[in-house]
Amino acid sequence: MDGLAYQIRNVSKSYNGRRVLAVDQLEIHRGEILALVGPSGAGKSTLLRLLNFVEPPAEGEIVFFGATLGDGAPVSLELRRRVTTVFQRPILLSRNVWANVAYGLQLRGKKEYHRQVDAALERVGLSHLAKEKARTLSGGEAQRVALARAIVLQPDVLLLDEPTANLDPYNVGLIEDIVRTLNSERGTTIVLVTHNVFQARRLAHRVGLLLDGQMVEIAAAEPFFSAPRDPRTAAFAKGEMVY
Repeated sequence: MDGLAYQIRNVSKSYNGRRVLAVDQLEIHRGEILALVGPSGAGKSTLLRLLNFVEPPAEGEIVFFGATLGDGAPVSLELRRRVTTVFQRPILLSRNVWANVAYGLQLRGKKEYHRQVDAALERVGLSHLAKEKARTLSGGEAQRVALARAIVLQPDVLLLDEPTANLDPYNVGLIEDIVRTLNSERGTTIVLVTHNVFQARRLAHRVGLLLDGQMVEIAAAEPFFSAPRDPRTAAFAKGEMVY
């Protein structure tokens, strides 16, 4: 890991007058897998939206690969294209699997992309379903199509919002292997939002706990779980209520 992908400074976000996120400082290293854990409503998905530039912060600034953002100016298309998100419930087009994976490259004006699409489908184990209608797939298969659609764009940062929620263990294992390989082979920076503390421990280099929109603790995965500094982190890791 060399350098920083993001630096977050005094960032806050509010909806309807209610502050849902207030992060004083957060650094996300290039090439790491960072897992964000916490109960529902803690601000995890809001933070992902800021990292993907879907929404601007109400206050503060975000430094992304050296570019300072947050003054109200729109984020350039060039920077936006360095980040891709896979959501818990992927929205697939009414096309076959291959066309879904190719769609992002087509939007970017790429001409020769057949090999990239084939390679992405092979990576997620869906080459045999390339001609199948995407909307006929199982939940796990659909999520792997969404991953392939992200992988083929070769983003510098991949944001994953509960990518294995409600999936069977087989597909959970497949998706975790894809994420791990993508990080190790390409050096892709990955931010993973998950309620599954076991998944966070398996995948992440570092783990951060969000509560009430604030970062309670962030540490390397093993000490985060085995020797947390904050009692709320210890309680959450044990599955106790920390609301």
